[in-house]
Amino acid sequence: MALGGGHGLSATLRALRHVTHRLTAVVTVADDGGSSGRLRREFDCLPPGDLRMALASLCEDSEWGLTWRDVLQHRFEGHGELDNHALGNLLILALWQLLGDDVAGLDWVGRLLTIHGRVVPMSSSPLVIEADIVSGGTSSRVSGQVAVASARGRLENVGIVPQDADAHPEALRAIDEADWVVLGPGSWYTSVLPHLIL
Repeated sequence: MALGGGHGLSATLRALRHVTHRLTAVVTVADDGGSSGRLRREFDCLPPGDLRMALASLCEDSEWGLTWRDVLQHRFEGHGELDNHALGNLLILALWQLLGDDVAGLDWVGRLLTIHGRVVPMSSSPLVIEADIVSGGTSSRVSGQVAVASARGRLENVGIVPQDADAHPEALRAIDEADWVVLGPGSWYTSVLPHLIL
């Protein structure tokens, strides 16, 4: 099993899927930028982007797998509401709304893509990353994955909100049943550390 988020986790999953088909990716749910951030704010849902990237990384190398990977990752270009939304984010959100279950929705996407493994969120609740940024002798608190990732200065006191968030039961089950656990690579403060904090 692998813990992480974003591009680092995707690279790990692309390699690990050649080693085993019993692979579970536990993905961070703190993204607040781009398409994921827009959907999160509008629908009060988990941010689907990192989950989508993990699903795409587990697609097989067949014509079917590669085509569906590209469809899942496709971003609309235009000047309206769909501009820069990833089709996969919208598909995942639609399944979440239809099924009323985050993991079941991800499992359905996985079956459509015939992925090698499974993708689950680290928590049932969308999380917010917070950190104190020390720069020039002053300290300020920043909130949100994008703000923390782009902050200038030394990061201290990194945490997640809500502080009492629970790990998703499927994530805990995957960790309990794992023969091995891969943590990272990826952005330490926004993709890796949230798993350790939770």
